[in-house]
Amino acid sequence: MQSQDVAPRRPSSASRPAVGVEQAEAALVEHYPRLVRLAYLVLPSGRGRGRRVLLAHSLVQRALPRGRSCASAIPAQSTGRDGDLGYTYLRLRVLRTALEAGRAAGRGRWPRRRPLPPLLPQVWGLRLFPRSGGADELLLDQQLSSLTAPARAAYVLRGLERLPDTAVREVLSAAGVADPGAALRQAEQVPAHHALLESPEFDPCSLQARPTDLVRRRQHTRAALAAAAALAVCGALVALPGGGWGPDGAAAPAYAQNPSAEAALDPGRLTRIGPATWRTSSRLDFSVWPARGNLTGDTALLRRALAVWARSGGSVRVSATPGTASGAPAGPPQLLYAGDVDAAHVVILYDGLRVVRYAEPDDSTAGAALDFARADGASGAEASAVVLARSDGNVRYLTAPWVRKAAQRDLLKPASAALDLGLSADGVTGPLAGAAQQTGACTSWRVLQLTGDGGSQVLSDLGELVPARLTTGRPTAPHGAAGTAALRTWAPFACSLGAVRGQGVRSVNAWQFAEQPLPGANGTAAWVCTRAETWRGAGPRVLAQVRVPGATYGAVTAKAEDVPACGARDPHVLAGVLWKSRAGTWYLLAAGGKDTASVTATGGVTATARGNLLTARARQGAQAQLKGTLEDGGSLEALH
Repeated sequence: MQSQDVAPRRPSSASRPAVGVEQAEAALVEHYPRLVRLAYLVLPSGRGRGRRVLLAHSLVQRALPRGRSCASAIPAQSTGRDGDLGYTYLRLRVLRTALEAGRAAGRGRWPRRRPLPPLLPQVWGLRLFPRSGGADELLLDQQLSSLTAPARAAYVLRGLERLPDTAVREVLSAAGVADPGAALRQAEQVPAHHALLESPEFDPCSLQARPTDLVRRRQHTRAALAAAAALAVCGALVALPGGGWGPDGAAAPAYAQNPSAEAALDPGRLTRIGPATWRTSSRLDFSVWPARGNLTGDTALLRRALAVWARSGGSVRVSATPGTASGAPAGPPQLLYAGDVDAAHVVILYDGLRVVRYAEPDDSTAGAALDFARADGASGAEASAVVLARSDGNVRYLTAPWVRKAAQRDLLKPASAALDLGLSADGVTGPLAGAAQQTGACTSWRVLQLTGDGGSQVLSDLGELVPARLTTGRPTAPHGAAGTAALRTWAPFACSLGAVRGQGVRSVNAWQFAEQPLPGANGTAAWVCTRAETWRGAGPRVLAQVRVPGATYGAVTAKAEDVPACGARDPHVLAGVLWKSRAGTWYLLAAGGKDTASVTATGGVTATARGNLLTARARQGAQAQLKGTLEDGGSLEALH
C-alpha cells in the first residue's frame, strides 16, 4: 500500500485545552522577562531603543485576556515553555501586537488597540535603554532591523524560543502573517547567531538611565512644581495613621485590609508564652517557648517584622526551605525572640507551622532579611534550637527553655571532648563555626550538642533556620547521636551531610547495617546507610556508604531520593561496590541488613551467597545487578 502525505489538521476550537485568566496571569508573572525580550526583538528599531523598550513592556502588560478563557488562540503544534499553555497564549498575543506595531511603524502611526494616551508609556526626565553589547550584538541588531517584522519574528522564534520550522509556521500563521514560508526564507539571510539573543544588549528588563533634554525641561518648571505639590499631598495622606507604608520600613504597600490581616499585623496581639509554661506542658515544642530578648517591648520593631512578613518589599532578601510557604500568617503569631544580635535587630516568630526570622541592621531598615522554615510536628530535640544569626562563618543559636548546656564538637573527631559554648540568660549560645559554610576539602564538621532534662542531643547546621537532628541505629528505633558509639559511627560519614544542605532536612539517621570481612586478610569493611528526612515528608535522600580499613572517610556507593529503603516503613537496604585489594585483585562486595537471607549478582559478575554478605572476584569496571531475598521470603532491590 502506497503512503500518502497528509497535511496535519488544525484542531477545532472545541478540542483545544482552555486557558483561564489565572493561568495566563501566572505565566505572565513567571515568564515576563522572556516575553518582553521577545517583543523587543520583534519590534522595529526606527523609534529608538528607549521607545522600543517602553513599547515592549507596554505590549506584554496588555497581553492578558479580557474573558475567562482563551483556548481558541492556542496554536495546535506549539506547547510553549515546558508545556505551559498560558505562556503559549501570551507569546502569541505579544507576537501579534508586536507585528502590528511593526506594520504601523512603517505607516508612521501607532498600532491599534491602544488603551493608553498617546504620550504613554513614558518615564519623565529619563531615557531608558538596555546595556550596550559588543560588536557582534550591534551587527546582529542591524541585520535584524533590515528584515521585515514577520522575518524578525521567525528568526526570534527559531533562536530564542528554539522552535522547529513547523511550529514557527504555525505560530506566525496564528499571529496573522500571510506568508510564513517567505518570512522563514528571509530570516535565513541573517546568520544563525542565536546565542546572542540572550545577551544583555537585548534585555529590556536590565536598563540604563540617562536624563532627557535638560534645557527643554526648564521650560516646564511650573508644571513640575504643581506635580510635586500634588505628590506631596498624596504622600502625606498615605502616611496618615491607619494606612500607608511609612511606619513599616521595608514592607511593601498594603494590598488589603480585613480583620484577620489587621490582627496579624498588630504587635499588641502577638502570642507571648510565660517563662515557666514549658515545665507543666504535656509537650515540648515551639509552642511553649517563652518570648525572650531585650527588644520584646519594641513595638516599632515588632510592627516592621510583622509587616514585612505579610508583604515583603523588593529590597527584602527572602529565603524559604523547600516546601515552605512564604505567605502572611493566618492570625497573630507567637513571639519567640526579639533582641540585638551581632549588630542587627532580630525577631523570631512562630505560627504553628513555620518558624520565621526577621533581621535588619541596627541602624537602618535597608537590607532587611526574612527567612522561613517548616517546623510542623517538631518536638523535643527537633524543637530545641533555631538559628539566631550568621556572621563571619559563625552561627549563634536560640535554644529551648529546657536546654541547660550548649557545646560544640567536631563530628570527625569522636574522641575529642565537647567545648562549652556558653548560654546566656535568654538562651543564646556563643558563636559556633557553621558546617554549612565550609568550602573545599572537608577537614572538620562542627555540630551543636545540647543537654537538657531529656539528655544530650546532637544537631547539625545544614544552612537552614532549624538545624537537623542527628541520630543512629536501626530505622525503626533511632536514638540520639551524643553517645560514644554513635559518634564513632558518624565520624567517617559526617562530610556526606554536605549533600543534603538546603533541602529542608528535619533529621538524618546513620545506620551501620553490616560489617564485611575483606578477602586477603585486608580487614573489615563497615557498611552504613544515611537517610535524611525532610519537614515536608517527601523527598528523603538515602546514601549507602562503605568504609574500608585505612580510609579516613566513607565512600558513597549508591544514592536515591524518594525511596522507602533504609527508613521506618522499609528498614531494609542492599548495596554493592567494586573494591581493589592491596594485592591488586578486584572484588564485588555487596551487603544487606541482618534480615537478608541471600544476595545474588548477575550481569558482569555472576555469584550467589547465603546470608547478607557477598564477596566475588570481578573485573575492573564490571557492571553487576544485585538482588536480595529477605528471611520472610520478600525480595530486596539494591540501591543504585
